[in-house]
Amino acid sequence: MPALTRKEVEEIALGARLHLEDDELSAMQEQLGAILEHFTVLASVDTTGIPPMTHAVPLELPLRADVIEPSLLVDDALRGTARRDGDFIVVPAIIPGAE
Repeated sequence: MPALTRKEVEEIALGARLHLEDDELSAMQEQLGAILEHFTVLASVDTTGIPPMTHAVPLELPLRADVIEPSLLVDDALRGTARRDGDFIVVPAIIPGAE
């Protein structure tokens, strides 16, 4: 797999909303290239006949009974809010024009 170009690293940084200086871009180009090389090695491993798994060790998660219990009262749930409107929490608008 070819190493990442500087332009590709710049695009990745832009997508991640990171500002990287020139020396940081060079370091990231080297480090991300090394990571991709490791994935190339992993992709070459023959996994035929190996079942997929979600954990490296067997794992059992005990489940609790689904029992209906009383809910928290609205006034108790909203007691610590800075602003409220009836049964709702008032938060600042984040979409322009949605005030």
